[in-house]
Amino acid sequence: MTIHEWGRVAEDGTVFVKTPGGERSVGQYPEGTPEEAMGFFAGRYASLETEVGLLEQRVRASRLSPDEAAGRIKAVRAQVAEANAVGDLQGLIGRLDSLGPVLAGQRQVRKAERAQAAAASKTEKEALVVEAEKLATSSDWRNGVNRMRELLDAWKALPRIDKPSDEELWRRFSTARTTYTKARKAHFSELQEKREGARTVKERLAKQAEALAGSTDWGATAGLYRDLMRDWKAAGPAPRDIDDALWARFRGAQDTFFHARDADNAKQDEEFAVNAEVKKALLVEAEALVPVTDLEAAKRTFRGIAERWDAAGKVPRDQIKDLEARMRKVEQAIRGLDDEKWHRSDPEKSARADDMVGKLEAAIGDIESRLAAARSSGDEKGIKSLEENLASRQAFLQMAKNASDEFSA
Repeated sequence: MTIHEWGRVAEDGTVFVKTPGGERSVGQYPEGTPEEAMGFFAGRYASLETEVGLLEQRVRASRLSPDEAAGRIKAVRAQVAEANAVGDLQGLIGRLDSLGPVLAGQRQVRKAERAQAAAASKTEKEALVVEAEKLATSSDWRNGVNRMRELLDAWKALPRIDKPSDEELWRRFSTARTTYTKARKAHFSELQEKREGARTVKERLAKQAEALAGSTDWGATAGLYRDLMRDWKAAGPAPRDIDDALWARFRGAQDTFFHARDADNAKQDEEFAVNAEVKKALLVEAEALVPVTDLEAAKRTFRGIAERWDAAGKVPRDQIKDLEARMRKVEQAIRGLDDEKWHRSDPEKSARADDMVGKLEAAIGDIESRLAAARSSGDEKGIKSLEENLASRQAFLQMAKNASDEFSA
């Protein structure tokens, strides 16, 4: 159809557009020809047609949400219906109305997508709740607080789901966060109380350590420092900055004492070096007694060496163990021989051995008499028994005599 089929120009320049409800005036164009007037209002129609075409493309390409598209279609439709233009305005309205089913389909797609997203969001929120509840029963105070914050951020980033489910899951999530936070605060509150208690104890220990720093009672004071260190470790940590300062005081006092003790010991070691040389010379004398050839002479000589050993005095600490071990070895060698001699000459054991010899000799004499009688009477059975008994007693007698000889040696 040509433009003249959609409108006409009256003699006074008024332009009309044809509609299903009849003609409608769209304006006047008195200064131009009818063709120019129709062209002007046809241009307006062309602009509307372009706008409708662009809107169709955007709607069908889903570049607008269904609600945005519906609003835009409504506005353009009203614009077309009242447009001062000449052309197929009803056709443009029909094209706009044909987008209704498209929007309905898009709404269904969006509804399905929202349902799918809500289901995924619900699953993710349930997982967040489970992890938060698990964390609420843990004692991971260092990493747990950061993880709980991450869980909250993840929750906020997820889309809402149906109100009952969302509220129930949030109630559980919030309860888990509150439980964890209260437990964490209680833990650190208790920890702070313990640290304040440790602070009081360590302040006292630092003062005690400082009071002992100038002592010259080396042995007793070293023992006291060991006790203080044991108490320090048992006290536990104080607040970090305070703990470091108290430790510096405590350790400084210890170092002062032990450095002074080490210096004194070093001085004494120098003085005791002469004593060590004396004792080394005495060891040469003592070790010459071994192996022992004359026990009594060795005992007398060793007693003299021992007296001079004691009189020589202390030696440097690093030589004590070796020198004492060598002296003890000589003493043990002499004492061992002395013990062995005593064992051989023990009066009680010698008397018991002699008594056993006498009893066995008497028993053997009796058996020999009985054996002679048995032989005279021809008692073969008695002879055999008595001969076996006699041989056994004679063997025991020899053993008893050997033992007696050892004690009398």
